[in-house]
Amino acid sequence: MSQEAGGPDPSFEERLKAARSKQGLDASPRQPGDQGGLEGAPMGIGLRVGVELVAALVVAVAIGYGLDRLFGTTPILTAVFVPLGGAAGVLNLWRVFSPKASERSR
Repeated sequence: MSQEAGGPDPSFEERLKAARSKQGLDASPRQPGDQGGLEGAPMGIGLRVGVELVAALVVAVAIGYGLDRLFGTTPILTAVFVPLGGAAGVLNLWRVFSPKASERSR
């Protein structure tokens, strides 16, 4: 008896690991930077897209309106900041949906 009492049999562990991977029960370990923007349910992704766009536009309108009130100008600064907010929202979405460096190297 070369094994300790109650110790795992290495051949059993290997067979168990092979059977679990064959059945798809073993999830591959995640890499530290694998928290991509596209993980989750489609409803969550759609909600995030909407929130990103609306938040960027709301912030841009608030900044433009505040500067218009501060300088006493017509809504010219609001009109300038609305396209900037839209561009910022699109840039945020581009960052979410663009392939990560780890995915491009595969």
